Amino acid sequence: MASAGLREELTCSVCLSVYTDPVTLTCGHSFCRVCIGNALDTQEGSGVNSCPECRAEFQERLVMEKTRKLCNIIETFLSTHPAQEDVGVSCTYCDSPVPAAKTCLLCEASLCEKHLQKHSKSPEHVLTEPTASLESRKCSVHREILKYYCTEDAVCIFVYCRVVGEHRGHQVETLNEASEKKKEELRKLLQKLTSTREETEKRVQSLQECRTEVQEKAAAVTERVAALIRDIREQLEALEKRVLSEISRQEEQVLLRVSDLIQQLEIKKEGLSRNIQDIEELCNMTDPITVLQELESDRTDFRDPEEGDIESDEDEEDTEEEDIESDEDEEDTEDRDIDDLDEGLISVILHTGLAGIVTAAKRRLDAPQASDILLDVNTAGNRVDVSGDFKTVSWSEINQSHPETPERFQDCAQVLSTRSLSSGRHYWEVEGSKSGEWVVGMAYPSTDRSGDQSVIGYNKKSWGLWRWLDDQYLVRHDSKVIRLSHRPSCQRLGIFLDYEAGRLSFYELCDPVRHLHTFTATFTEPLHAAIWVEDNSWVRIRSWD
Repeated sequence: MASAGLREELTCSVCLSVYTDPVTLTCGHSFCRVCIGNALDTQEGSGVNSCPECRAEFQERLVMEKTRKLCNIIETFLSTHPAQEDVGVSCTYCDSPVPAAKTCLLCEASLCEKHLQKHSKSPEHVLTEPTASLESRKCSVHREILKYYCTEDAVCIFVYCRVVGEHRGHQVETLNEASEKKKEELRKLLQKLTSTREETEKRVQSLQECRTEVQEKAAAVTERVAALIRDIREQLEALEKRVLSEISRQEEQVLLRVSDLIQQLEIKKEGLSRNIQDIEELCNMTDPITVLQELESDRTDFRDPEEGDIESDEDEEDTEEEDIESDEDEEDTEDRDIDDLDEGLISVILHTGLAGIVTAAKRRLDAPQASDILLDVNTAGNRVDVSGDFKTVSWSEINQSHPETPERFQDCAQVLSTRSLSSGRHYWEVEGSKSGEWVVGMAYPSTDRSGDQSVIGYNKKSWGLWRWLDDQYLVRHDSKVIRLSHRPSCQRLGIFLDYEAGRLSFYELCDPVRHLHTFTATFTEPLHAAIWVEDNSWVRIRSWD
C-alpha cells in the first residue's frame, strides 16, 4: 500500500503517468516538462497562464527548471518498484497490486484468494465479481445493497423499495432469478446473432469468391479483347496494303496506256508541224510555177496523217469538213479507250475484306446471334397494325377486326414474335416512336391472352421495359414496377437475352450506349419477343448484322 501511495504522489496529473523530466511551478505543483509545456501553449492568447491543477495564475510565461531532487526520487522508486501490468480490480488489503477474486458489497472491499479465505461467510456479506464501481451495487436512495429486480420498471431495487417505496405492488424477482431470465433471453439472442453472423460470413465469402471470379473474368476478357483488337489491326493493315496495291496496279496500267497515246500523238504532232511549215513556205512564194512544181514533186509529203495524200482542189473542198470531223471522232475514241480506275473492284476487295474481319471478330468474341425477329399477326390485338414485312407494330384507332385465334390478344394492343428462343445468347434492336407509350420485352407463349394480366409485365410470365410518356423509363415484371432514373435520350434500344444464364438486359443505343436494366430469372419456357403500343405509338424491329 505504501508503494501505491508513493506512486500516486509521483504521478503527473496531466498524463497520469510517473513524472518524466519533472518541473515544479511556483505554486508547488509538479508536472512532466512536456505536459505542462503543452498545457501552457493552449493558454496562449488569453493573457494569463495558470496551473492546470490549482488554477493559480502567472502573468508571464515561467522559465521552468528541472526538479533534480524529484528526479532522483523517481529514479530510485522505478528501480525498486518497476511498472507492473494492469491487473484490473486489485485486492484492497495487499500492499502490491494483486488481482481480486471477489468484491464484498457489505465491506465495500475487493479481496484476493488469500484474503477471501479469511473473509466472513455471513449472508449479509454479499460477494460479487470484482468491481471498482460499488455505487452501482447499492440503492441510490437508501444506500443499501440491491437485492431485487422490478420487472415493471426494469431496475434493481432494495428490500425497502419493494415494501413501502415507489416499487410497492410491482412484480419483482430476486436478482438471480431475473439474471437467469435475462441470460436465457441473451442466449436466444446470441444464438440468432451467431446464426446471422455465420450467414454473413458465408455471404462475405461468397462475395469474395464472386469478386475473384469477376476479376479473373475481367482479366480474361481484357486479354481476349486486346488480342482480338491486335489481330483486327493486323488484318486491317494487311487489307490496306492489298487495296493500296490494287490501286497502284491500276494506276500504273492506266498511266502506261496514257503514256503510249501521248507518244503516238507527239509523233503525229511533229509530222503535222513539218507539213505546216512546208505549206506556209509554198503559200509565201510569188512564182506560181514554182508553187505548182514544188507541190507536185512533194505531193507525198503533204499527206494527211489520217486520210492519206492531198486530194485535188475540188475534192479537197468537198472533204475538208469530213477530215476534221474524222480526226475529232478518232481522238474521242482514243480517249474513251483509255482505261479508268476500276473503283468497283476496289470497293469489292474492301467490302469483302472488312466483312471477313467482322465475321471472324464476332466468332472469336462469342457474340450473340443476330436474331431475325418477325411478328406473328395471329397474336396481334385488334388495335395493332403489323406492317407487310412483319417488323413494325403501330397502334391503330380503327379496329382491325383480325380473325379470332386462340393465340390472339383480346384486350390489349400487343403482339408476339413468330420465333421462340429456348437456348443460347440472342440480341436484337428496336426503334420506337418519340411520343406515346410503348413496351418491349419477352413473354412465355403460355401467357394469358385476355384481361389486364395479359399485358407485358403484369404477370409472372413476361418481362418488359416501358417507354412511359415522353420522359421516363420503367421496368415491370409480375406487376412490380421499378422506375429508372435515366431519362430517355433516343428512341433506339438493344435487347440482349442469355437464356441459360437467365438474364434479359436492355440498353439505350445513344452515344454513349447505356445499360438500362437487367432482369434475372430461371426461364422455364421458350421466350417470344413481345411489343405493346398505345396512343398512336409504333415500334420497329431493326436489322442487326
